[in-house]
Amino acid sequence: MPMSQTDLEAALREGFPDAQIEVQDLAGDGDHYRARIVSPAFKGLPRVRQHQLVYAALKGKVGGELHALALETSPPA
Repeated sequence: MPMSQTDLEAALREGFPDAQIEVQDLAGDGDHYRARIVSPAFKGLPRVRQHQLVYAALKGKVGGELHALALETSPPA
């Protein structure tokens, strides 16, 4: 069963409570999303590590409930 946009946003906000988060459903099917996350947790980290933190916050849902997630991550400017 696909993950709703609301559930995805809630999981990201739980993992990154101090972040600016924007989620967009790319295909309207609940399976393909883009998430932009700006969080102090990403400061000084390479992009790969930032994405690993996002995947960890989603607790194994990527590849299961969540089919595709395009990520844009960065620390605050």
